[in-house]
Amino acid sequence: MSRPLLSFVVFFGVALSIVGGMHYYIWTRLVRDTDVAEPWRRLLTIGIVAAAVAVPVAFLAMRARAGALADGFVFGAMLWMGVAFLLLTSLVVVDLARLAASGIASLTDWLRHAPEAPADPERRRLVARAVAGGAVLAAGGAAAFSVTSALGEPEIHEVPVKLARLPRQLSGLSIAQITDLHVGRTIGEEEVRRVVAATNRLRPDVVAITGDLVDGSVRMLERAVAPLAALQARYGVYFVTGNHEYYSGAAAWVEHLRKLGIRVLRNERVTIGDPGASIDLAGIDDWRSAGMLPGHGPDLGAAVAGRDPDRSLVLLAHQPRGVEEGAHAGVELQISGHTHGGQIFPFTLATALVYPYLHGLYGVRDGNGSQIFVSRGTGYWGPPMRLGSPPEIARVVLT
Repeated sequence: MSRPLLSFVVFFGVALSIVGGMHYYIWTRLVRDTDVAEPWRRLLTIGIVAAAVAVPVAFLAMRARAGALADGFVFGAMLWMGVAFLLLTSLVVVDLARLAASGIASLTDWLRHAPEAPADPERRRLVARAVAGGAVLAAGGAAAFSVTSALGEPEIHEVPVKLARLPRQLSGLSIAQITDLHVGRTIGEEEVRRVVAATNRLRPDVVAITGDLVDGSVRMLERAVAPLAALQARYGVYFVTGNHEYYSGAAAWVEHLRKLGIRVLRNERVTIGDPGASIDLAGIDDWRSAGMLPGHGPDLGAAVAGRDPDRSLVLLAHQPRGVEEGAHAGVELQISGHTHGGQIFPFTLATALVYPYLHGLYGVRDGNGSQIFVSRGTGYWGPPMRLGSPPEIARVVLT
């Protein structure tokens, strides 16, 4: 079994367990505990089971070549996955609050030597229904806001960055970053065209596409990504692979993007600027790509070999990893994506535990002045939702 296929199988197995557990919890709180009468109990149960099954089916359908009906199904299933996550979050928060309140009440009764009050089934049912109703309203409101945020215009995020070795003549050089667009079943040609237009309005000196551009094969998405050929920048448009390119046929995508006039940086660097005033721009393969495709894998050493250490160096790397290694190799600024800024709160909190560089501009600890900027991403993955982490196109301005 190939490594990409093995990675997908493991991911799919874990995802099935999570989806199943999440929907069982929702069914328990919304149907079982509320003591819904028939036939509503049966209908709600069937609906929750069907929704749970739809999510993994949609993941499998995301990479199949199909039409508008399949696209609509995938969009609906992904939307439900986001709603279910917000609903689960609301229910868990309320359950934790109830558990804490119950614990405090029990402790108080124990300290007062008061007898334990007998259980009241009717009161328990009323509380369960109130909790269920409140959770549904909270999740619905959050979902509506999240969808509006995800499908709206990406924010333009101005990021001024001081580089010690930047030539004075290049002060003000701008890099427009597009990342994690995830063109596929739910993000298509119209959205790509909109992102290209917004990027060109910035009149950037450089456009950097830092991976996870696509979720599907070249054959499936060739038309959707065609507007990328219209990207304009004084010193060129550059791309580095993300992990999703390796699930989608990275070799074919590298060749196709080159045909669109995009320079793919694979463990290499180019000179940006004019004669007498220039910097190095390097790019490496995605951190997870080693072993996924022959000849692929991040190699910072190859990208910086032979360079003048007195020159300013900007690195494009999809994932905000290996930052300290880059700092020691002379990288003044790393530009990354991948995290989506957590995409949907409170998933943000879990993402921050895995990626300390979650979103924004950071100084690298013990990095000799090196910095890293991590974008929230321009599109979304999975649910068409963003809560607390709106989509963005970053405009990094070097001074």
